[in-house]
Formats: sequence, structure tokens, C-alpha cells
Amino acid sequence: MISSLKGSIIETSADSLVVEMGGLGLKAFVPQPLALESSVGQQIALQTYLHVRENELSLYGFSDGEQRNLFLHLLGVNGVGPKLALAILSTLSAEAIRAAVTTDQSAVLNQVSGVGKKTAQKIVLHLADRLEPVESGSVASNLLQQDAELLEALASLGYTVIESQAAIQSLPTDAPAALEDRIRLALAYFNSPQ
Repeated sequence: MISSLKGSIIETSADSLVVEMGGLGLKAFVPQPLALESSVGQQIALQTYLHVRENELSLYGFSDGEQRNLFLHLLGVNGVGPKLALAILSTLSAEAIRAAVTTDQSAVLNQVSGVGKKTAQKIVLHLADRLEPVESGSVASNLLQQDAELLEALASLGYTVIESQAAIQSLPTDAPAALEDRIRLALAYFNSPQ
């Protein structure tokens, strides 16, 4: 089992990195935010999971152990395979997933492409006693509610979930709580050169 990987990035794509380690290039599928922030020549350390199937070995890489553990928990949900688990981690942060599970907001998970209403409910039920809860009324819980509303508003304007999540993550920590102000800041993200 390959549980970690450290080396130099020799190739990047939207959902994977090829990391050279001792003259060997290993391809690891990674969450999209990690792939986008990585560049060729950069040194990287990944926590990994090797998925074994009859005719395929696939390596999945994560920036930290928490993200890898969350991926493994997601794999335990009936109907969630590695590609869907990776799509969830590409769209939502670990904190957003924990907050959605704690506050029983399966609709947040339902926003991920490929996650239907029943699968989102299964994920919430499965993870409810496996993840450290986020206290209700906490900053993360309040932000999740605000971000869910903002995500819905941006989706109604035609932005994809991934584009919307990128805009939400770009919001400053001291962003106003009012939905109109948050929409204005998110739209400014789309209009700024990236």
C-alpha cells in the first residue's frame, strides 16, 4: 500500500498530478483545488490512498491526513466510489462537509455534480457519527448557511458549482453577512483577472 508520496511535480492536469520520486513518475488523482494551485517543478508531499480493482490500480493524493480520512469515510457510503468522493472534495472543503453533516444539510452535498438527493442523504447519515461535529451557532455553521444561500444564488445566475465554490472561497474572512453583499463580492471575483 502506498500511503504517502513526496517528490517533484513533473506534470499537472485538472484532476491529477504526476510526481517524480526516485526516477519514477507516479500519477495521483487529487482534488481540483490542489491540482490548480500546483505547478511543474514544485516539491509536494501527498497523503495517498491506493484503490485496487480487478484491472486497475488508481492512486489518490491529498494535501493532508484529514482530507484523506474524509475521502475514506466517503468511500464507505453505499454508491460512492473514488471518483465521486474526489468530486465532493473538489467542490466542498472538509470544513463545509463537516458543517453540512453536523447541521443535517444534505442539500449542500446535493450541489455536487453526480450527487443526487438520496446519495446526499446517505452521505449525511453515514458520516454523522464518524466526523467531528461542528457546533451549531459556530462560525463554520453560520458560514455554511450563508455559503449555501450564495451557492444557490450563483447557480441561478448560471455559474457552475465549481466556479461558485471558487468565488466563495475567495471571499475575505471579514466579508459581510448580508447575502446581497456576498453576491456582489463573488461577482467581483468573476470580473477580476485570475
